[in-house]
Amino acid sequence: MTVSTPPRYAYRAITDRPDYNWPGGKRLAIWFGINYEVFEFGGGMGAELAPAKNQPDVMNYAWRDYGNRVGAWRLFDLFDRLKLPATALVNADVVHTCPGLAEACVARGYEIAAHGESNAAAQGELSREEEAAVIARTTDTLAALGTRPTGWLGPWISESHDTPDLLHQAGYRYLLDWAHDDQPTWLSTESGRILSIPYAQEINDIPAIVARNGEAAGFAQMIEDAVTQLLSECDRRPLVLGIALHPYLMGQAHRVPPLARVLERLRDADDPRIWWTTAGAIADHVIAHDLGV
Repeated sequence: MTVSTPPRYAYRAITDRPDYNWPGGKRLAIWFGINYEVFEFGGGMGAELAPAKNQPDVMNYAWRDYGNRVGAWRLFDLFDRLKLPATALVNADVVHTCPGLAEACVARGYEIAAHGESNAAAQGELSREEEAAVIARTTDTLAALGTRPTGWLGPWISESHDTPDLLHQAGYRYLLDWAHDDQPTWLSTESGRILSIPYAQEINDIPAIVARNGEAAGFAQMIEDAVTQLLSECDRRPLVLGIALHPYLMGQAHRVPPLARVLERLRDADDPRIWWTTAGAIADHVIAHDLGV
């Protein structure tokens, strides 16, 4: 019996694809996805520092809320100092519950990408009509910040069978849910195609620190090792490395120094092959030049 595979893309080995460059002849595109998320007090989904005893789960809710109140601003300082671009992955409810936070991302020139309404629920459990409504509300809320988002990351990387179709119909150009490649790939939809940009599930502080009980020094080493390996390959093919950060994790005081040290080393090396960029700029380049798998 043949196993079921995703119907939206076909297999093609990374060694069997057309070659191309990133802007300026760069070969490795590195982008940061910083997640700005809100959660439900007294219920709903959320990462846990330790198992909840009851609701309201004050410990875990407050730990996550620290990211918006303190950690995000600590990461702003770091990225300001290093002059690094970022893609802000924003829950629409951040706009209502954390006044000034999304606006601070806009003021810094971060790309704003949609990250659903909140991280208290997974959209893949919704009906098609409910999911379309969530996408519409999220889009409208974030568009009011000044620019309509064109990229989407589902809360909890949750998709229904309809999600790419609904996103394409709503005008989205790219999504970040699929961690199946080191290059942008096209996904088919009911009415065209949508671009998948590599978003990290390995170089991502939630799996690394929460799920695997790692710490910041190990996470920083993962970043450095990934860049070293990808630079050793990028003469043969263009590559993308996404680095996923959550302010309630990497915005903690004890975790910023290891992150700062590795980013400073990589940035100060000024490797001519690296393009420090955003998910949206990667999508712009691929779409403009009809690239991607």
